[in-house]
Amino acid sequence: MGKGVAPVARGAGGDGRKTTATAAAGGGGTADSPSNDELTQTEAEDDQEGLGDGGDGGDSTEDDSDAWATESFYEDALGNLSEETRFGAHENACTTEQTEYYRRRLREVGAVTFLQETVHARTISARKLITAFGIRPPAFLDGAPDAAFVPLLQAAIGREMSRRRKLKHINTLEDVSRLLKKSKNIIVLTGAGISTSLGIPDFRSKDNGLYSRLAGLGLSDPQEVFDIDVFQDDPTIFYSIAKDILPTTDTFSPTHAFIELLQRKNKLLTQYTQNIDNLETRAGIRPDKLIQCHGSFATASCVKCKYKVEGEKIFPDLRAGKVARCERCLGMVGNNGNGSAAGKKRKRGGKGRGRGREATAGSNGLVGRKQKYSEDSSADEEECAFQEAGVMKPDITFFGEQLPDAFHDRLVGHDHEKCDLLICIGTSLKVAPVSEIIGFLPPDVPQIYISKTPVTHVEFDVELLGSCDDVVVELCRRVGWELKHDMIPEGLVVRIEEGDGRGASEDGGGGGGGGDGQQHKPVLKGRYVFTRG
Repeated sequence: MGKGVAPVARGAGGDGRKTTATAAAGGGGTADSPSNDELTQTEAEDDQEGLGDGGDGGDSTEDDSDAWATESFYEDALGNLSEETRFGAHENACTTEQTEYYRRRLREVGAVTFLQETVHARTISARKLITAFGIRPPAFLDGAPDAAFVPLLQAAIGREMSRRRKLKHINTLEDVSRLLKKSKNIIVLTGAGISTSLGIPDFRSKDNGLYSRLAGLGLSDPQEVFDIDVFQDDPTIFYSIAKDILPTTDTFSPTHAFIELLQRKNKLLTQYTQNIDNLETRAGIRPDKLIQCHGSFATASCVKCKYKVEGEKIFPDLRAGKVARCERCLGMVGNNGNGSAAGKKRKRGGKGRGRGREATAGSNGLVGRKQKYSEDSSADEEECAFQEAGVMKPDITFFGEQLPDAFHDRLVGHDHEKCDLLICIGTSLKVAPVSEIIGFLPPDVPQIYISKTPVTHVEFDVELLGSCDDVVVELCRRVGWELKHDMIPEGLVVRIEEGDGRGASEDGGGGGGGGDGQQHKPVLKGRYVFTRG
């Protein structure tokens, strides 16, 4: 779960603002763009102040602390750039037509000419132009000169240029079937959605996702449960919820079986899984075909001495919500002559003890600060003996930890040049660097998305929306592959609708056409919705 964001495009000017004149220098004609309202007098003056004279739009004597704070604000403004921003009618934002035009024009002429034609030529302000790339003008820049918006614009341009574009010739289910038949080196990127049919919760569903169920812990962000700093400060937070994510079954889903089928047909290049349930191994995916990007519960290690054990050895403690201690550390403590860590004590107990960052009073009795284990705790909690044994941590990758070396080595050194098809299944692609696989692969590699809900920040060639299990069952039927699994009902019929579910339909499994036989134009090209008939 290594936390990260896509690299932010920066110019060669320190804080980014001094690159404005350089990037836009050289003049340039006005692009034949959809009509814009002329710049307001204030915007024009701001534009000339910050760009026309080649200035940086800011005080050159600004001290380092102010520069750092400003840069931090810029980073915050870019933090949600992966999400598609919707603007209200009252906002001075680019229209849909203008947005499409500016994004297309950027790719046609490149960043330098694009800036010359727009901001430098004063056909549109930087403040408004950033909205074409999904950035809402941040509140901290209210009243600022237009040049102050240029760093955001530059970053947005950099990200837009790095985004993968949909392949125009890959649009239909027939295209997907053809790709499955002919591809020999398929990368499958999976998330929690491939295991939800087994009763294992995903993380981000609003109603029953794991994060939505962790609000009672009093954390400022539910993801802090998987933050390595929080774990090191207070492992009881993680152990209190571990039973909810601990694998409780050796059964794997039909989607797991589909990926194993690709392997048996010598089509699977690599499966990159973000899941920590280790069910890929249960399904039969070979170690040389599997990258567990975020680790798994298969093993556990001591945070102090690094002693590694089979994960099942600490399962009883995980299920009981009890912090597991390292048996090797305990043995070393027992050999010091008195069987204890010099009689050291710690305070234990739940009520009243800080459970994470920015916990708030009134949430399950938690207090609003983070505490480390210490001998001088002043909380009124029961005294108990504390041995200086290391805590056992399941070998899952927490936020703040590096992904395993195998992730980078396999992707860069092996898969990048070989992959001829990517199938992304059951993930919202919210966590980097795994989500960046999409943009890292060569742009001509077809990409198929299978999940319950669509994503808005990635352009796939074909989106197959619905139960992951139902989708892969129907795909196998279409290509003539036999997919066996106890969870696949006999005679299963899958109904398929184009677009967002309001287009033409057909029934899978039973054959035949759909509905009234009328031809309907798809609502969204390359998108299909799967439901059980």
